[in-house]
Amino acid sequence: MDSMEKRSWGAAFGAFIHPRVITMLFLGLSAGIPILLIFSTLSIWLREAGVDRSTVTYFSWAALGYSFKFVWAPLIDRLPFPVLHSLMGRRRSWLIIAQVAIIAAILWMGLTDPAENLTMMAFAAVALGFASATQDIVIDAYRIEAADADLQAMMSSAYIGGYRIGMIIAGAGALTIAGLFEAEGVYQHYAWTVAYGCMALAMCIGVITTLLVSEPDIPRMESKFFHKTSDYARFLAMFAVTVIAFVAAIYYSGNITDPLRASLTDGGMITELSGFIAGTLKLGIAIAFAILVAWLTTRVGLTPTGMVQEAYISPVKDFVDRYGKAAIVVLVLIGVYRIADIVMGVMANVFYTALGFSKEEIAAVSKTFGLFMTIGGSFLGGLLSVRYGVLRILFLGAFLAAISNILFAFLAQIGANTTMFIIVVMADNLCGGLATAAFIAYLSGLTNISFTAMQYAIFSSIMTLFPKILAGFSGTVVDSVGYSWFFIGTAVIGIPVLYLVVLAGRLTNVKEAEDAEDTKKNAEA
Repeated sequence: MDSMEKRSWGAAFGAFIHPRVITMLFLGLSAGIPILLIFSTLSIWLREAGVDRSTVTYFSWAALGYSFKFVWAPLIDRLPFPVLHSLMGRRRSWLIIAQVAIIAAILWMGLTDPAENLTMMAFAAVALGFASATQDIVIDAYRIEAADADLQAMMSSAYIGGYRIGMIIAGAGALTIAGLFEAEGVYQHYAWTVAYGCMALAMCIGVITTLLVSEPDIPRMESKFFHKTSDYARFLAMFAVTVIAFVAAIYYSGNITDPLRASLTDGGMITELSGFIAGTLKLGIAIAFAILVAWLTTRVGLTPTGMVQEAYISPVKDFVDRYGKAAIVVLVLIGVYRIADIVMGVMANVFYTALGFSKEEIAAVSKTFGLFMTIGGSFLGGLLSVRYGVLRILFLGAFLAAISNILFAFLAQIGANTTMFIIVVMADNLCGGLATAAFIAYLSGLTNISFTAMQYAIFSSIMTLFPKILAGFSGTVVDSVGYSWFFIGTAVIGIPVLYLVVLAGRLTNVKEAEDAEDTKKNAEA
């Protein structure tokens, strides 16, 4: 899974100019553009159009596809796209379709005036979220399949760097363009049409990259069930029915969860906790209902059980079979590795404002300077991972991510000191970029190329689930203990991650040694 062998600095720096690494820089940029067009950039547009704040926050649900992309990841692994598959290969054909869908959705949003048709804007935002999450699935699978494990760390770094550049384009870039075509203080839909049109044009970088690169040359496992067009149609029908069931359950389960939340809040429970309990129950009901509907489709013969087994069960079973008891430790590590920076991160901007920094200072230091530090940290993480091995840098990243949070506690004591602010942002973003690059490379090494898209989609969903849930209580904790102790607490909760990195590395090495011994005995027999 991870080679601990040291490599020369020459080999490490040489990886920077590998064609596959450069490819990931451009694909990362393509992946980074859509996300802000759903979140912060869209939020500013909606507010200018006169949409109230509570409605604006609902639009964040358009990005739910990023959290549930493992649901349709098997389609990417199993279904060749008609016609294009024979011309471009499985990964490139799906990638070009996702990118064209993103461009169409961005143009759809740009041509829709939320002041006149907010519902249509919501549909366009959901379409962009779905298409963007699909692109992420394919890019992750492509990255893992396109190069050996030795290059994964550097490819991860290039992807992160490109992603951050894409965010700058869709954030500061889109807002600047809209500002150029908009009279000050007066909302004009045309300005946002031009801005989103330019973002659609920027997505052509990803399209051109997809057309120029080659398909990963790897052996693919032959499917036992997906052979004819009718097989794919039946599986797609099952998928569509299940998604409809999930959405319907989310919508109607509010009749149960909303009164529960109100009852818990009236009973004295803090609003964040009651909302979390009600939201978790709503999600649980929706997932259970979707699974029931999927099971019923197999019972009535719409979808053969073998198809579901091959698409959803086999990838999970493969992972458990390969890692044995170590699988549990690895999954726990995935679920908590980013806990220190995610829990801290949700309060960062609020903290800066509370200290008295202006919006201009926060934008310049945290958003602009910080983004470049993240890019630098990601490339440093890739370089060190190639030089010393992924597991060593994974440990270093977890350590630095936790320790750097203590600097925020110092800043809380010092107050609005600009120099210290710059130092804190630099350290936090450098460490975060380094840790993320090593972590993505680590996750890439866990996948089996027979189930690349599905397994990586599961890992990427797990890695933010628990930290984001915990982060929802950050404000309550700050109100109770203050910023200094909060930041120290986020550093402390990151310490157990160090033990998990060591334990996971030890257990997986033992498992690999046992497998090698079994292989040797079988060969001798």
